[in-house]
Amino acid sequence: MNEFSAVDPVSMIARSLVIFLNFYFVLLLARVLLTWFPTVDWSNPFFATLSQLTDPYLNLFRSIIPPLGGIDLSPMLAILLLQVLTQVLAPLGVA
Repeated sequence: MNEFSAVDPVSMIARSLVIFLNFYFVLLLARVLLTWFPTVDWSNPFFATLSQLTDPYLNLFRSIIPPLGGIDLSPMLAILLLQVLTQVLAPLGVA
């Protein structure tokens, strides 16, 4: 067994988390962009699933920053935290 075949568990977990966080970022971004279209049918199974996957995370930030004048600023904080976590974990995934 050579030195390159050993898999560092911390690196593997960090890479997996970065991949997950990037995927979740795309879901969050899609969810936020879709709120700009008032004709989106949230009872549609695709949009309902997207909402079920992203709303629990967004609700954490909505409890911290309530909508101000009809504008929901919580997604900005949610996306910022997601990106910070990604940037912190990314160097750990480098073998």
